[in-house]
Amino acid sequence: MQHGEVLLEVLRNEMVESVHAGHLLILGSDGSPNLSIGDVKSPIYPRSAVKSIQASAIVRAGLKVSPKELALICASHAGSSAHLEVARSILGAAGLDESALKNTPDKPLDPIERAAWGDKAPSSLAANCSGKHAGMVATCKVRGWDLASYKDPAHPLQIAIKNEFEKLSGEAITRVGVDGCGAPLFAISLDGLARAIRNLILSNDLVHQEVVSACRANPILVSGNGRLPTLLMEKVDGLFVKDGAEGVMVIGTRSGEVIVWKMSDGSQRGAMTLALASLSHFGIKIEGIERETVLGGGEVVGEIRASKLVRHG
Repeated sequence: MQHGEVLLEVLRNEMVESVHAGHLLILGSDGSPNLSIGDVKSPIYPRSAVKSIQASAIVRAGLKVSPKELALICASHAGSSAHLEVARSILGAAGLDESALKNTPDKPLDPIERAAWGDKAPSSLAANCSGKHAGMVATCKVRGWDLASYKDPAHPLQIAIKNEFEKLSGEAITRVGVDGCGAPLFAISLDGLARAIRNLILSNDLVHQEVVSACRANPILVSGNGRLPTLLMEKVDGLFVKDGAEGVMVIGTRSGEVIVWKMSDGSQRGAMTLALASLSHFGIKIEGIERETVLGGGEVVGEIRASKLVRHG
């Protein structure tokens, strides 16, 4: 993938000090490109931004969960006690416990929750992907599939997830990596990712409707208090938002407008600014969210702003 175009500028005392480049695609409600910046055709690893697609395959395979549990399966959660409680409930309903999880152990994702975790050892349950992995092992238990090998790309569960990706995106999966949590990671273009999210949101498939509705109804479980996906879904009715590592983001409206991006440097800095600027293309203005500012001597001396390529109007 190419380096991309400048999407964000970091201003200090009215001078551009740094920039963040990347690739961005905005689709209108009819599915046509509203704005395309950078390379939207080369494959990327979408990381956790596509947990809703993985969750769709999980539900289609036969797992029956509550909306709260389904939202956590789609989540990169902060690691609060509420998040961990829901993860345990997914496992418990299938007669499993934390020992069934094979995701990479970690401490909670959110800095506040991580600090509260203290000196305790990292655990698979506390890791931000534990909801997804709980859903995976619970599905294997329901279907009678092998639990020990559920992360193998050749496992029936992962084949089902790959099929869901291909169906929603219209792209054949030709490259498979390993995500930070250890699960298979299917490469897809930004163009394919945007189509997949649009098709997911607008789908008449009851599985897809169940997944999207669960996330919209439980934004705190999808991420956490004060975190970007949660904030945006709380502020805008019907919005569907999910971030991923290495600077990936997907945003979709109820009418099928979609925003996807991949930052070239993998940075999350400026994600709120980029989201607000992108949503303005649909006439969506969000109040009550603090600007991303630049400090000098403890005072605000600048800001992060969207580049001219992104700004609307």
